[in-house]
Amino acid sequence: MENCEICEKRFTVTAYSKTGPDGGLLCTPCGKELAKDGAKHEVKSKKPAGKKRRKTESDRLDGLVTQGAKSLEQLCIERVADVHMDIDEFGDMPDTVLNRLSEIFSKRRVLNPRTLRLFLRPDLDTIAIHDAAYLEENDYKEIFAIVPNVTKLVLRNACQFKDNVLTYMMEKATKINHFQVYAANLVTNEMWKHFFHSHGRNLRAVKLEWLDAAFDDEVVEVMVQHCPQLERLKLRYCRQITAASLAAIGRLRKLTHLSLMLSGSPEPAELITLIDAIGSGLKTLSLENCAEADDTVVDIIRNKCSQLGKFRLSNVDCITDKALATLFDGEPKEQSALPALHYVDLSGARDIDNNNPLGPQDEPIGLASSAFTQLMKHSGSKLVRLNIASCRHVSHAAFCDAFNGIVDYPNLLEINLSFCNSVDTSVISGIFKCCPKLRKLIAFGCFKVDNVIVPSGIALIGLPKAHDAIEQFGNAKIDT
Repeated sequence: MENCEICEKRFTVTAYSKTGPDGGLLCTPCGKELAKDGAKHEVKSKKPAGKKRRKTESDRLDGLVTQGAKSLEQLCIERVADVHMDIDEFGDMPDTVLNRLSEIFSKRRVLNPRTLRLFLRPDLDTIAIHDAAYLEENDYKEIFAIVPNVTKLVLRNACQFKDNVLTYMMEKATKINHFQVYAANLVTNEMWKHFFHSHGRNLRAVKLEWLDAAFDDEVVEVMVQHCPQLERLKLRYCRQITAASLAAIGRLRKLTHLSLMLSGSPEPAELITLIDAIGSGLKTLSLENCAEADDTVVDIIRNKCSQLGKFRLSNVDCITDKALATLFDGEPKEQSALPALHYVDLSGARDIDNNNPLGPQDEPIGLASSAFTQLMKHSGSKLVRLNIASCRHVSHAAFCDAFNGIVDYPNLLEINLSFCNSVDTSVISGIFKCCPKLRKLIAFGCFKVDNVIVPSGIALIGLPKAHDAIEQFGNAKIDT
Protein backbone atom coordinates (compact mmCIF):
# COMPACT_ATOMS: atom_id res chain seq x y z
CA MET A 1 0.00 0.00 0.00
CA GLU A 2 1.11 3.56 -0.69
CA ASN A 3 -0.22 7.13 -0.54
CA CYS A 4 -0.79 8.92 -3.86
CA GLU A 5 1.69 11.76 -4.41
CA ILE A 6 -1.02 14.07 -5.80
CA CYS A 7 -4.29 13.30 -3.96
CA GLU A 8 -2.66 11.52 -0.95
CA LYS A 9 -5.26 8.74 -1.02
CA ARG A 10 -4.26 5.25 0.08
CA PHE A 11 -4.09 2.76 -2.85
CA THR A 12 -2.67 -0.63 -3.71
CA VAL A 13 0.60 -0.48 -5.67
CA THR A 14 0.72 -2.63 -8.82
CA ALA A 15 3.11 -3.07 -11.73
CA TYR A 16 1.06 -0.50 -13.68
CA SER A 17 1.27 2.31 -11.12
CA LYS A 18 2.61 5.55 -12.61
CA THR A 19 5.43 7.65 -11.20
CA GLY A 20 4.61 11.21 -10.17
CA PRO A 21 6.50 14.44 -10.94
CA ASP A 22 8.52 14.25 -7.71
CA GLY A 23 9.30 10.53 -7.92
CA GLY A 24 6.37 9.24 -5.84
CA LEU A 25 3.67 6.82 -6.94
CA LEU A 26 0.20 7.76 -8.25
CA CYS A 27 -3.17 6.15 -7.87
CA THR A 28 -5.01 4.97 -10.97
CA PRO A 29 -7.19 8.14 -11.54
CA CYS A 30 -4.24 10.51 -11.05
CA GLY A 31 -2.04 8.36 -13.29
CA LYS A 32 -4.61 8.59 -16.12
CA GLU A 33 -4.90 12.37 -15.77
CA LEU A 34 -1.11 12.76 -15.84
CA ALA A 35 -0.94 10.63 -18.99
CA LYS A 36 -3.56 12.83 -20.71
CA ASP A 37 -1.70 16.02 -19.81
CA GLY A 38 1.55 14.54 -21.12
CA ALA A 39 -0.07 13.57 -24.39
CA LYS A 40 -1.31 17.13 -24.92
CA HIS A 41 2.17 18.58 -24.57
CA GLU A 42 3.97 15.86 -26.51
CA VAL A 43 5.49 17.18 -29.72
CA LYS A 44 5.46 14.61 -32.48
CA SER A 45 8.07 14.81 -35.22
CA LYS A 46 6.54 14.67 -38.65
CA LYS A 47 8.23 14.34 -42.02
CA PRO A 48 8.01 17.34 -44.33
CA ALA A 49 4.80 17.30 -46.31
CA GLY A 50 6.52 17.00 -49.68
CA LYS A 51 9.11 14.38 -48.75
CA LYS A 52 6.86 11.38 -49.26
CA ARG A 53 5.60 12.78 -52.56
CA ARG A 54 9.15 13.33 -53.81
CA LYS A 55 10.10 9.77 -52.85
CA THR A 56 7.07 8.41 -54.68
CA GLU A 57 7.86 10.39 -57.83
CA SER A 58 11.52 9.35 -57.67
CA ASP A 59 10.53 5.69 -57.49
CA ARG A 60 8.10 6.16 -60.36
CA LEU A 61 10.85 7.62 -62.56
CA ASP A 62 12.86 4.50 -61.80
CA GLY A 63 9.88 2.38 -62.82
CA LEU A 64 9.20 1.18 -59.27
CA VAL A 65 5.55 0.89 -58.34
CA THR A 66 4.70 -1.19 -55.28
CA GLN A 67 1.35 -2.87 -54.74
CA GLY A 68 0.43 -3.18 -51.10
CA ALA A 69 3.15 -3.74 -48.52
CA LYS A 70 6.77 -3.98 -49.58
CA SER A 71 8.53 -7.30 -49.39
CA LEU A 72 10.55 -8.14 -46.31
CA GLU A 73 13.71 -8.18 -48.44
CA GLN A 74 13.03 -4.68 -49.80
CA LEU A 75 12.29 -3.31 -46.32
CA CYS A 76 15.54 -4.78 -44.99
CA ILE A 77 17.55 -3.35 -47.89
CA GLU A 78 16.12 0.13 -47.37
CA ARG A 79 16.71 -0.09 -43.62
CA VAL A 80 20.33 -1.09 -44.19
CA ALA A 81 20.78 1.92 -46.46
CA ASP A 82 19.30 4.21 -43.78
CA VAL A 83 21.74 3.10 -41.07
CA HIS A 84 24.77 2.46 -43.28
CA MET A 85 27.10 4.37 -40.96
CA ASP A 86 26.36 1.92 -38.10
CA ILE A 87 27.07 -1.28 -40.06
CA ASP A 88 30.40 -3.07 -39.85
CA GLU A 89 29.83 -5.78 -42.47
CA PHE A 90 27.08 -7.30 -44.62
CA GLY A 91 28.01 -10.92 -44.07
CA ASP A 92 27.31 -13.62 -46.66
CA MET A 93 24.69 -11.80 -48.71
CA PRO A 94 23.94 -13.10 -52.23
CA ASP A 95 25.23 -11.16 -55.23
CA THR A 96 21.75 -9.95 -56.22
CA VAL A 97 21.18 -8.29 -52.84
CA LEU A 98 24.67 -6.78 -52.85
CA ASN A 99 24.06 -5.31 -56.30
CA ARG A 100 20.72 -3.85 -55.18
CA LEU A 101 22.39 -2.32 -52.11
CA SER A 102 25.11 -0.86 -54.32
CA GLU A 103 22.46 0.75 -56.52
CA ILE A 104 20.67 2.30 -53.52
CA PHE A 105 23.94 3.51 -51.98
CA SER A 106 24.89 5.08 -55.31
CA LYS A 107 21.53 6.77 -55.71
CA ARG A 108 21.78 8.27 -52.23
CA ARG A 109 25.42 9.26 -52.85
CA VAL A 110 26.65 7.49 -49.71
CA LEU A 111 29.09 5.09 -51.38
CA ASN A 112 32.40 6.34 -49.95
CA PRO A 113 35.71 4.77 -48.81
CA ARG A 114 34.12 3.56 -45.57
CA THR A 115 30.98 2.02 -47.02
CA LEU A 116 32.98 0.52 -49.91
CA ARG A 117 34.43 -2.08 -47.52
CA LEU A 118 30.94 -3.43 -46.89
CA PHE A 119 30.84 -4.71 -50.49
CA LEU A 120 34.25 -6.42 -50.45
CA ARG A 121 34.73 -10.10 -49.56
CA PRO A 122 37.56 -12.41 -50.64
CA ASP A 123 35.10 -15.02 -51.96
CA LEU A 124 33.33 -12.66 -54.40
CA ASP A 125 33.85 -12.88 -58.15
CA THR A 126 31.79 -9.79 -59.08
CA ILE A 127 32.36 -6.19 -58.01
CA ALA A 128 29.73 -3.64 -59.10
CA ILE A 129 30.20 -0.07 -57.84
CA HIS A 130 27.62 2.09 -59.60
CA ASP A 131 28.96 5.42 -58.34
CA ALA A 132 32.69 5.53 -57.60
CA ALA A 133 32.93 9.33 -57.61
CA TYR A 134 34.03 9.48 -53.94
CA LEU A 135 36.73 6.80 -54.25
CA GLU A 136 40.44 7.60 -54.39
CA GLU A 137 43.40 5.66 -55.82
CA ASN A 138 43.99 3.62 -52.67
CA ASP A 139 40.34 2.65 -52.51
CA TYR A 140 40.53 1.07 -55.97
CA LYS A 141 43.69 -0.78 -54.96
CA GLU A 142 41.91 -2.02 -51.85
CA ILE A 143 39.25 -3.58 -54.07
CA PHE A 144 41.79 -5.72 -55.92
CA ALA A 145 43.77 -6.51 -52.75
CA ILE A 146 40.70 -7.87 -50.92
CA VAL A 147 38.98 -9.48 -53.94
CA PRO A 148 41.82 -10.84 -56.11
CA ASN A 149 39.60 -13.47 -57.78
CA VAL A 150 37.18 -10.98 -59.28
CA THR A 151 36.13 -11.88 -62.82
CA LYS A 152 33.51 -9.19 -63.48
CA LEU A 153 34.36 -5.56 -62.70
CA VAL A 154 31.83 -2.72 -63.00
CA LEU A 155 32.93 0.80 -62.01
CA ARG A 156 30.83 3.81 -62.94
CA ASN A 157 32.01 7.40 -62.44
CA ALA A 158 35.53 6.11 -61.86
CA CYS A 159 37.07 9.58 -61.85
CA GLN A 160 40.27 8.62 -59.96
CA PHE A 161 40.92 5.39 -61.86
CA LYS A 162 44.47 6.17 -63.05
CA ASP A 163 47.42 4.45 -64.69
CA ASN A 164 48.89 3.13 -61.45
CA VAL A 165 45.49 1.72 -60.44
CA LEU A 166 45.24 -0.16 -63.74
CA THR A 167 48.79 -1.44 -63.24
CA TYR A 168 47.96 -2.66 -59.73
CA MET A 169 44.82 -4.34 -61.06
CA MET A 170 46.82 -6.24 -63.68
CA GLU A 171 49.17 -7.52 -60.96
CA LYS A 172 46.54 -8.58 -58.42
CA ALA A 173 43.32 -9.35 -60.34
CA THR A 174 44.48 -11.60 -63.18
CA LYS A 175 41.13 -13.35 -63.75
CA ILE A 176 39.07 -10.38 -64.97
CA ASN A 177 37.20 -11.21 -68.17
CA HIS A 178 34.37 -8.64 -67.93
CA PHE A 179 35.79 -5.10 -67.79
CA GLN A 180 33.26 -2.26 -67.53
CA VAL A 181 34.58 1.15 -66.49
CA TYR A 182 32.95 4.54 -67.10
CA ALA A 183 34.60 7.98 -67.01
CA ALA A 184 38.17 6.74 -66.44
CA ASN A 185 39.60 9.81 -68.11
CA LEU A 186 42.94 9.73 -66.26
CA VAL A 187 44.13 6.53 -67.96
CA THR A 188 46.51 7.35 -70.82
CA ASN A 189 46.62 5.80 -74.29
CA GLU A 190 49.88 4.02 -73.52
CA MET A 191 48.43 2.38 -70.43
CA TRP A 192 45.35 1.23 -72.36
CA LYS A 193 47.64 -0.37 -74.94
CA HIS A 194 49.68 -2.05 -72.21
CA PHE A 195 46.50 -3.36 -70.56
CA PHE A 196 45.18 -4.95 -73.74
CA HIS A 197 48.61 -6.30 -74.67
CA SER A 198 49.13 -8.06 -71.32
CA HIS A 199 45.57 -8.94 -70.34
CA GLY A 200 43.65 -8.99 -73.63
CA ARG A 201 43.47 -12.76 -74.11
CA ASN A 202 41.38 -13.14 -70.94
CA LEU A 203 38.80 -10.52 -71.88
CA ARG A 204 35.34 -11.55 -73.05
CA ALA A 205 33.59 -8.21 -72.50
CA VAL A 206 34.84 -4.60 -72.71
CA LYS A 207 32.43 -1.73 -71.98
CA LEU A 208 33.81 1.80 -71.87
CA GLU A 209 31.98 5.13 -71.75
CA TRP A 210 32.75 8.82 -71.25
CA LEU A 211 36.40 8.81 -72.27
CA ASP A 212 37.42 12.25 -73.51
CA ALA A 213 41.20 12.58 -73.17
CA ALA A 214 42.39 9.15 -74.32
CA PHE A 215 41.38 5.86 -76.00
CA ASP A 216 41.79 6.69 -79.68
CA ASP A 217 41.81 4.68 -82.90
CA GLU A 218 45.29 3.28 -82.21
CA VAL A 219 44.11 1.86 -78.89
CA VAL A 220 41.16 0.23 -80.65
CA GLU A 221 43.57 -1.38 -83.11
CA VAL A 222 45.68 -2.78 -80.24
CA MET A 223 42.52 -4.02 -78.50
CA VAL A 224 41.42 -5.89 -81.62
CA GLN A 225 44.86 -7.46 -82.07
CA HIS A 226 45.18 -8.75 -78.50
CA CYS A 227 41.55 -9.57 -77.59
CA PRO A 228 40.68 -12.43 -79.96
CA GLN A 229 38.05 -13.89 -77.57
CA LEU A 230 36.04 -10.66 -77.22
CA GLU A 231 32.30 -11.33 -77.33
CA ARG A 232 30.83 -8.07 -76.00
CA LEU A 233 32.00 -4.59 -76.96
CA LYS A 234 30.45 -1.28 -75.95
CA LEU A 235 32.09 2.04 -76.83
CA ARG A 236 29.98 5.13 -76.11
CA TYR A 237 30.97 8.77 -75.68
CA CYS A 238 34.61 7.95 -76.44
CA ARG A 239 35.51 11.26 -78.07
CA GLN A 240 38.83 10.20 -79.60
CA ILE A 241 37.37 7.29 -81.58
CA THR A 242 36.43 7.97 -85.20
CA ALA A 243 34.84 5.94 -87.97
CA ALA A 244 38.31 4.64 -88.85
CA SER A 245 37.98 2.15 -85.98
CA LEU A 246 35.07 0.35 -87.65
CA ALA A 247 37.38 -1.56 -89.96
CA ALA A 248 39.36 -2.88 -86.98
CA ILE A 249 36.23 -3.83 -85.03
CA GLY A 250 35.08 -5.80 -88.06
CA ARG A 251 37.94 -8.24 -87.44
CA LEU A 252 36.48 -9.37 -84.09
CA ARG A 253 34.83 -12.48 -85.50
CA LYS A 254 33.53 -13.76 -82.15
CA LEU A 255 31.52 -10.64 -81.31
CA THR A 256 27.92 -11.35 -80.37
CA HIS A 257 27.01 -8.01 -78.75
CA LEU A 258 28.10 -4.69 -80.27
CA SER A 259 27.13 -1.18 -79.08
CA LEU A 260 28.70 1.87 -80.71
CA MET A 261 28.23 5.61 -80.40
CA LEU A 262 31.09 7.41 -82.13
CA SER A 263 32.02 11.07 -81.95
CA GLY A 264 31.36 11.52 -85.66
CA SER A 265 28.77 9.96 -87.93
CA PRO A 266 30.29 7.15 -90.05
CA GLU A 267 29.59 6.87 -93.74
CA PRO A 268 27.08 4.25 -94.93
CA ALA A 269 29.83 2.33 -96.74
CA GLU A 270 31.80 1.97 -93.48
CA LEU A 271 28.77 0.66 -91.62
CA ILE A 272 27.99 -1.76 -94.44
CA THR A 273 31.54 -3.15 -94.33
CA LEU A 274 31.31 -3.65 -90.56
CA ILE A 275 27.91 -5.37 -90.60
CA ASP A 276 28.87 -7.51 -93.58
CA ALA A 277 31.93 -8.78 -91.68
CA ILE A 278 30.40 -9.65 -88.27
CA GLY A 279 26.63 -9.22 -88.62
CA SER A 280 25.86 -12.92 -88.99
CA GLY A 281 26.97 -13.63 -85.41
CA LEU A 282 25.48 -10.60 -83.68
CA LYS A 283 22.70 -10.99 -81.11
CA THR A 284 22.85 -7.31 -80.15
CA LEU A 285 23.39 -4.43 -82.56
CA SER A 286 23.24 -0.90 -81.19
CA LEU A 287 24.14 2.05 -83.43
CA GLU A 288 23.50 5.51 -82.01
CA ASN A 289 23.77 8.92 -83.67
CA CYS A 290 24.59 7.46 -87.09
CA ALA A 291 22.97 10.37 -88.88
CA GLU A 292 24.40 9.43 -92.30
CA ALA A 293 23.01 5.88 -92.27
CA ASP A 294 20.63 5.29 -95.17
CA ASP A 295 18.48 2.53 -96.64
CA THR A 296 21.50 0.51 -97.76
CA VAL A 297 22.50 0.05 -94.11
CA VAL A 298 19.03 -1.28 -93.31
CA ASP A 299 19.24 -3.69 -96.26
CA ILE A 300 22.55 -5.19 -95.07
CA ILE A 301 21.12 -5.58 -91.55
CA ARG A 302 18.19 -7.56 -92.96
CA ASN A 303 20.43 -9.76 -95.10
CA LYS A 304 23.19 -10.43 -92.55
CA CYS A 305 21.85 -10.13 -88.98
CA SER A 306 19.93 -13.38 -88.72
CA GLN A 307 20.39 -13.86 -84.95
CA LEU A 308 19.46 -10.43 -83.58
CA GLY A 309 17.46 -10.17 -80.38
CA LYS A 310 18.26 -6.56 -79.44
CA PHE A 311 18.29 -3.83 -82.08
CA ARG A 312 18.94 -0.11 -81.70
CA LEU A 313 19.20 2.40 -84.55
CA SER A 314 18.56 5.81 -83.02
CA ASN A 315 18.78 9.44 -84.14
CA VAL A 316 18.84 8.80 -87.89
CA ASP A 317 17.25 11.12 -90.43
CA CYS A 318 18.05 9.56 -93.81
CA ILE A 319 16.42 6.13 -93.54
CA THR A 320 12.96 5.89 -95.09
CA ASP A 321 9.84 4.37 -93.63
CA LYS A 322 9.70 2.02 -96.59
CA ALA A 323 13.14 0.56 -95.82
CA LEU A 324 12.24 0.00 -92.16
CA ALA A 325 8.96 -1.63 -93.17
CA THR A 326 10.92 -3.98 -95.43
CA LEU A 327 13.29 -4.76 -92.56
CA PHE A 328 10.40 -6.12 -90.48
CA ASP A 329 8.59 -7.70 -93.42
CA GLY A 330 8.27 -11.47 -93.61
CA GLU A 331 7.87 -14.18 -91.03
CA PRO A 332 10.61 -14.27 -88.34
CA LYS A 333 11.05 -18.02 -88.94
CA GLU A 334 12.13 -17.48 -92.54
CA GLN A 335 15.85 -17.88 -93.10
CA SER A 336 16.21 -14.56 -94.93
CA ALA A 337 14.07 -12.56 -92.50
CA LEU A 338 15.05 -10.74 -89.32
CA PRO A 339 14.18 -12.84 -86.22
CA ALA A 340 11.58 -11.68 -83.73
CA LEU A 341 13.19 -9.04 -81.48
CA HIS A 342 12.80 -8.64 -77.73
CA TYR A 343 14.33 -5.14 -77.55
CA VAL A 344 13.79 -2.41 -80.16
CA ASP A 345 15.01 1.19 -79.95
CA LEU A 346 14.27 3.38 -82.98
CA SER A 347 14.04 6.63 -81.02
CA GLY A 348 14.73 9.77 -83.02
CA ALA A 349 14.21 8.06 -86.39
CA ARG A 350 12.38 10.91 -88.09
CA ASP A 351 12.75 13.70 -90.63
CA ILE A 352 14.44 16.83 -89.26
CA ASP A 353 13.06 19.89 -91.01
CA ASN A 354 11.85 22.79 -88.87
CA ASN A 355 9.98 24.27 -91.83
CA ASN A 356 8.07 21.04 -92.40
CA PRO A 357 7.61 19.27 -89.04
CA LEU A 358 5.19 16.69 -90.49
CA GLY A 359 7.84 15.48 -92.95
CA PRO A 360 7.47 14.66 -96.63
CA GLN A 361 4.08 13.24 -97.57
CA ASP A 362 5.11 11.06 -100.51
CA GLU A 363 7.82 9.00 -98.77
CA PRO A 364 8.05 9.44 -94.96
CA ILE A 365 11.48 9.58 -93.36
CA GLY A 366 12.25 7.47 -90.28
CA LEU A 367 9.81 5.25 -88.42
CA ALA A 368 6.32 6.10 -89.69
CA SER A 369 3.00 4.28 -89.80
CA SER A 370 3.91 1.47 -92.21
CA ALA A 371 7.14 0.52 -90.45
CA PHE A 372 5.53 0.68 -87.00
CA THR A 373 2.68 -1.57 -88.10
CA GLN A 374 5.13 -4.09 -89.58
CA LEU A 375 7.28 -3.95 -86.44
CA MET A 376 4.39 -4.83 -84.13
CA LYS A 377 3.23 -7.65 -86.41
CA HIS A 378 6.76 -9.00 -86.73
CA SER A 379 8.05 -8.84 -83.13
CA GLY A 380 5.03 -7.98 -81.00
CA SER A 381 4.77 -11.46 -79.49
CA LYS A 382 8.40 -11.36 -78.26
CA LEU A 383 8.90 -7.67 -77.47
CA VAL A 384 9.95 -6.83 -73.93
CA ARG A 385 11.09 -3.22 -74.37
CA LEU A 386 10.07 -0.76 -77.07
CA ASN A 387 11.45 2.76 -77.51
CA ILE A 388 10.07 4.90 -80.34
CA ALA A 389 10.47 8.30 -78.66
CA SER A 390 10.34 11.27 -81.08
CA CYS A 391 9.04 9.11 -83.95
CA ARG A 392 6.46 11.79 -84.67
CA HIS A 393 5.43 10.47 -88.09
CA VAL A 394 3.51 7.48 -86.69
CA SER A 395 -0.17 8.24 -87.15
CA HIS A 396 -2.97 7.94 -84.63
CA ALA A 397 -4.60 5.26 -86.77
CA ALA A 398 -1.43 3.14 -86.69
CA PHE A 399 -1.26 3.35 -82.88
CA CYS A 400 -4.95 2.48 -82.53
CA ASP A 401 -4.56 -0.48 -84.90
CA ALA A 402 -1.56 -1.85 -82.96
CA PHE A 403 -3.14 -1.29 -79.53
CA ASN A 404 -6.75 -2.05 -80.32
CA GLY A 405 -7.53 -3.95 -77.14
CA ILE A 406 -7.72 -7.26 -79.01
CA VAL A 407 -4.12 -8.01 -79.95
CA ASP A 408 -2.07 -9.30 -77.02
CA TYR A 409 1.60 -8.47 -76.38
CA PRO A 410 2.31 -10.90 -73.54
CA ASN A 411 5.93 -9.97 -72.78
CA LEU A 412 5.97 -6.18 -73.16
CA LEU A 413 7.24 -4.58 -69.94
CA GLU A 414 8.40 -1.09 -70.95
CA ILE A 415 7.34 1.37 -73.67
CA ASN A 416 8.61 4.86 -74.45
CA LEU A 417 6.25 6.95 -76.59
CA SER A 418 7.63 10.37 -75.66
CA PHE A 419 7.00 13.20 -78.16
CA CYS A 420 4.85 11.07 -80.44
CA ASN A 421 2.32 13.81 -81.14
CA SER A 422 -0.54 11.57 -82.22
CA VAL A 423 -0.70 9.63 -78.95
CA ASP A 424 -3.85 10.43 -76.96
CA THR A 425 -5.91 8.95 -74.13
CA SER A 426 -7.42 6.20 -76.29
CA VAL A 427 -3.94 4.99 -77.34
CA ILE A 428 -2.73 4.86 -73.73
CA SER A 429 -5.87 2.98 -72.67
CA GLY A 430 -5.35 0.53 -75.53
CA ILE A 431 -1.78 -0.10 -74.38
CA PHE A 432 -3.01 -0.97 -70.90
CA LYS A 433 -5.45 -3.49 -72.37
CA CYS A 434 -2.99 -5.11 -74.79
CA CYS A 435 0.02 -5.39 -72.46
CA PRO A 436 -0.90 -7.43 -69.37
CA LYS A 437 2.67 -7.40 -67.99
CA LEU A 438 3.39 -3.71 -68.60
CA ARG A 439 5.32 -2.05 -65.78
CA LYS A 440 6.59 1.24 -67.22
CA LEU A 441 5.13 3.63 -69.79
CA ILE A 442 6.96 6.87 -70.63
CA ALA A 443 4.94 9.57 -72.41
CA PHE A 444 6.69 12.95 -72.13
CA GLY A 445 5.32 15.51 -74.56
CA CYS A 446 2.08 13.62 -75.27
CA PHE A 447 -0.21 16.59 -74.64
CA LYS A 448 -3.38 14.93 -75.96
CA VAL A 449 -3.47 12.49 -73.04
CA ASP A 450 -5.84 13.53 -70.27
CA ASN A 451 -7.94 11.85 -67.59
CA VAL A 452 -6.34 8.46 -68.16
CA ILE A 453 -7.04 5.64 -65.73
CA VAL A 454 -3.76 4.01 -64.70
CA PRO A 455 -4.00 0.39 -63.53
CA SER A 456 -2.19 -0.59 -60.36
CA GLY A 457 1.40 -1.71 -60.72
CA ILE A 458 2.18 0.49 -63.77
CA ALA A 459 4.48 3.52 -63.65
CA LEU A 460 3.15 6.18 -66.03
CA ILE A 461 5.87 8.78 -66.46
CA GLY A 462 5.77 12.15 -68.16
CA LEU A 463 2.13 13.22 -67.90
CA PRO A 464 1.62 16.30 -65.71
CA LYS A 465 -1.74 15.06 -64.35
CA ALA A 466 -0.91 11.37 -64.11
CA HIS A 467 -0.42 11.50 -60.33
CA ASP A 468 -4.05 12.47 -59.72
CA ALA A 469 -5.29 9.54 -61.79
CA ILE A 470 -2.99 7.13 -59.99
CA GLU A 471 -4.21 8.32 -56.60
CA GLN A 472 -7.86 7.95 -57.59
CA PHE A 473 -7.74 4.83 -59.72
CA GLY A 474 -4.59 3.07 -58.53
CA ASN A 475 -6.53 -0.11 -57.80
CA ALA A 476 -8.66 0.00 -60.91
CA LYS A 477 -8.64 -2.90 -63.37
CA ILE A 478 -9.06 -2.46 -67.09
CA ASP A 479 -11.68 -4.76 -68.59
CA THR A 480 -10.23 -6.81 -71.40
